[in-house]
Amino acid sequence: MMATEWDFILRLCVAGLCGTAIGLDREYRVKDAGFRTHFLVALGSALMMVVSQYGFEGFLASHDGLRLDPSRIAAQVVSGIGFIGAGTIIIHRQLVRGLTTAASLWATAGIGLAAGAHMYTVAAAATVLTLFGLEVLTLVFGELGRRRTMIVFSAADRGAVDAMFARLESRDYSVISYEVEAARTPEGVVHRATLVIRAKGTAAEDGYIDLLRANPDITVERIV
Repeated sequence: MMATEWDFILRLCVAGLCGTAIGLDREYRVKDAGFRTHFLVALGSALMMVVSQYGFEGFLASHDGLRLDPSRIAAQVVSGIGFIGAGTIIIHRQLVRGLTTAASLWATAGIGLAAGAHMYTVAAAATVLTLFGLEVLTLVFGELGRRRTMIVFSAADRGAVDAMFARLESRDYSVISYEVEAARTPEGVVHRATLVIRAKGTAAEDGYIDLLRANPDITVERIV
């Protein structure tokens, strides 16, 4: 019995390590779901698999002829992980953020299930392939999918806002949507602009930051 318990612990540890490896990549990319979230998802998935397969052996032994589906609890992980994944997705205007992180959590849950089922080689291979998809494919095909970025900035002068919009539009960026609203503050009227932009060609995706910082009349409030 002791050997079996240690085997279960080993499964949890393997799942946790695999989840941490994927989570560190998300942490490096400054995503909301980092190594702790991925560690817990993998660990919890492995635990559910272990409980589903072995948690009811004593009950079954005392009830002759009774049969249970060993995959029933583990199967709920696949649907249950959707709630966590949905929490990492942000939808605002024409922006959708967090889909890749949600997918990595879903894959991590599968890796945890594999580790909990004593399929260490499969879990390790899936971890490597997941990291391959997150990093290597981004390096190889990153230019094909320029991401959209939402910028919220403000200025006391409406002309400064329009001038910044013109600079962003005329440089290496395409402005997908543009909205300006005036808000009254104790210091006076502030014009707040919300832009959704995307880099063109080989332009750096974060080059707009230098443009915004170079203008003393502009206050950057948020970048998503």
